[in-house]
Amino acid sequence: MKLLAVVFGFMVATIGAVGVATPSVLLELSDSLITSAVLYGAAAVRAFFGAVLLWVAPASRAPKTLRVIGALLILAAVLTPFFGVERSRDMLDWLLNQGPMFTRAWSGVAVVLGLFIVYANTNPR
Repeated sequence: MKLLAVVFGFMVATIGAVGVATPSVLLELSDSLITSAVLYGAAAVRAFFGAVLLWVAPASRAPKTLRVIGALLILAAVLTPFFGVERSRDMLDWLLNQGPMFTRAWSGVAVVLGLFIVYANTNPR
């Protein structure tokens, strides 16, 4: 399970790095993926990875932090279907209107979060 958490962390960091390097590519990809099926799939993935983080948290370097991140992912998974396609498009449009530096900043947060997950799960306490 720790390996799965590390892979998840690298995936988050990689997606964030794409957003830092080329925010327009990330936003165009996001726009093309906003459908009800993808939103439900995203909710399932969030719930799964939130559960993985909760599972591996006790044996990690930062158990409390990973528990909080895992719980937030599960909460996001539960709330995702209530947002729906239209509200998700509105949120993406708002993000597009903020400019590329705003997108780069949030993508940088994703890089840091992903690398933190990797760091917390690479060596036991």
